[in-house]
Amino acid sequence: MIRLDLTSEAFEQDIRPLYLSFFPKEEYVFSYGGGKPVNLPYEPADWGRYLLVGEWKEDGFVLSLFRDGDLSVAVQREEKTVALAERKKFRDEVKRAVYRMLSAETGKALPWGTLTGVRPVKQVLERLEAGESKDSIDAFLKEEYYCSEEKRKLSLSVAAKEKELLTKIDYKNSYSLYVGIPFCPTTCLYCSFTSYPLSRFGHQTGAYVEALKKEIEASAKLLAEKRLATVYFGGGTPTALSAEELRDVIRTVKQYFPTEEIAEWTVEAGRPDTITTEKLLMLYEEGISRISINPQTMNQKTLDVIGRMHTTEDICRAYAEARRIGFDNINMDLIIGLTGENAEDVEVTLRKIGELSPDSVTVHTLALKRAARLNIEKAQYEDKGAVQVSDMLAASVKFAKENGYLPYYLYRQKNMEENLENVGYARPGKEGLYNILIMEEKHSILALGAGGATKLVLSGGERIERSENVKSLKDYLERTDEMIARKQAFFEQYKGLY
Repeated sequence: MIRLDLTSEAFEQDIRPLYLSFFPKEEYVFSYGGGKPVNLPYEPADWGRYLLVGEWKEDGFVLSLFRDGDLSVAVQREEKTVALAERKKFRDEVKRAVYRMLSAETGKALPWGTLTGVRPVKQVLERLEAGESKDSIDAFLKEEYYCSEEKRKLSLSVAAKEKELLTKIDYKNSYSLYVGIPFCPTTCLYCSFTSYPLSRFGHQTGAYVEALKKEIEASAKLLAEKRLATVYFGGGTPTALSAEELRDVIRTVKQYFPTEEIAEWTVEAGRPDTITTEKLLMLYEEGISRISINPQTMNQKTLDVIGRMHTTEDICRAYAEARRIGFDNINMDLIIGLTGENAEDVEVTLRKIGELSPDSVTVHTLALKRAARLNIEKAQYEDKGAVQVSDMLAASVKFAKENGYLPYYLYRQKNMEENLENVGYARPGKEGLYNILIMEEKHSILALGAGGATKLVLSGGERIERSENVKSLKDYLERTDEMIARKQAFFEQYKGLY
């Protein structure tokens, strides 16, 4: 167990992910007992292996790290003079101090340094757009965040590609549409998304489609003064619906939204056990320009463990059928760090994916959220954790380079294996524009359906406001009118700012 005790709750959210990155397998406890060991409201035996104490003052801070219940002397200590009123500067100095202490104590260097946010490339892109040189940005990432050379190069490469692609779309005067379909054949072991297995909820797909169509119609004029740039059908697994149900949703979007200038239509076909010739033909006929067929792994033993009720042959069949029908922009998602896998297993997956030759490959590092079954039932899988995750990522980087894929978007999540990242790779011209737009928060996203999170980019990008639909399928079906009214009030509140 590791404990963090601070003068107040301030900065706990900033320190915690950094603390856990150094001690990823430890149970974490937070308290604020005054920021001084002598004031702590518990015995040393209660706080386990490490205790990090932070004392905030108006003109600076003191950080002390204690080990193994010994409060007599700190094994690491940092003190800094900085004005608490300058909150961002104070926070950044705290994070750097915590990093230095934990790095010295553990001998570890985190690849992303003190960067713990979801969007590490966002400010790199902003600096490039402002005309700052790559050398200057590289120095900033090194000195400000202690990023490794490898991650600095990756960030700059991704940001440069994003900058190039964004010149092709008027993102400031447009928006994107996300349509959520929360059904799946089964719920995967690692999944925490809004997802309802067909075995229990399949009888409600028709009712969901009708409720969703109602929200589509009611929301179509909310951003009438802007152009619609991209449309993304996600989930869940949209192809868990029947061909006619999904066609109904797509055509409802076409009926009520301005679709003449859409640059990209994406459908997460996702699970190959939901993909049929009928559905692929329907998507092709409806003008869907980009689909994902997501194996996650090409090792059958892993598919069985994580609850994917299909075979590797099913993946190959669905992919071949999509190519035969005419799809020329197919993405495939992979996850490294899956239960029981090692670097050799990932190399098998990469070799088989290479033989299929999709247009883009998105490599996710496993990040377990509290709602995932793998986390809830972790006692059953304690001896089946992934190993060599950094080697897995290195293999994916090598694979991308050898097969003509370039990184074009990147994001991170909390609780990622070995403090790594997710990277989207694509061959030139096959990048997913929606992925860049949502990740770098460049323009507003209107999100419909259960679990949909609408994001309004306000005042030229200086501010972002969110409005979320309920995640519960039952609540969404019963409260569709409420979701519509809530969204309309949200847009009215910020009228003139977006």
